[in-house]
Amino acid sequence: MAENGDVVPGGWEPGKGSLVSISKQYTFDRYGVTRDFLDRVADLSEADGYHPNISFGTTYVNITIDARDGEAIGEADRAFALEVDRLAGEVTS
Repeated sequence: MAENGDVVPGGWEPGKGSLVSISKQYTFDRYGVTRDFLDRVADLSEADGYHPNISFGTTYVNITIDARDGEAIGEADRAFALEVDRLAGEVTS
């Protein structure tokens, strides 16, 4: 198995002592930015065919990515996480 640093992108946390999931919270200044981010993540999810677990409030979004194979976070999961990070940077820039 790869080391956590090899699989878990910076700022993401492994789930409960394993690499079956990773999660991250994003915070925004106002609801309009939160909504824009959620819409972009929804578009990414549809294009990728993968739908992460999402919870949100007025100025925050929690995203959890579960391992697609059910066993360990893989490259496709890591790539999805990195793309979510990129989208967050776009809405806050």
